[in-house]
Amino acid sequence: MPEYLIYFNQQWVGDHTEEWFRSRGPLAMAVVDEMKDAGVYVFAGGLKEEDGPIYSADPTSGEVLLTDGPYIETKEYLGGFAIVDVPDDEAAKVWAAKIAEGCGWPHEVRAFKTQGSPD
Repeated sequence: MPEYLIYFNQQWVGDHTEEWFRSRGPLAMAVVDEMKDAGVYVFAGGLKEEDGPIYSADPTSGEVLLTDGPYIETKEYLGGFAIVDVPDDEAAKVWAAKIAEGCGWPHEVRAFKTQGSPD
């Protein structure tokens, strides 16, 4: 089955109280448990905030340069993601909706390329 990435940028989360975030945790974990029970779960997790360690690897000079911090200055950064193994786009959308509802903020869905496929 194809695998899909369901993800959000940290900036999409919005400003909420600590209490609101604590209330979302059990809802989001319930969706993860549901994915596991349905056999579609591959991985899910949130990333450390922007003050956590970020490293970049840049091979464009002919030698790989490893540096601290993001390679490109950006206002948005990945906040977390899930990978699901489902039969098609429609099933991926269903899980994206459940994850978004559980977390309380928008998510996007993208299919991974299959090996050997130019698309």
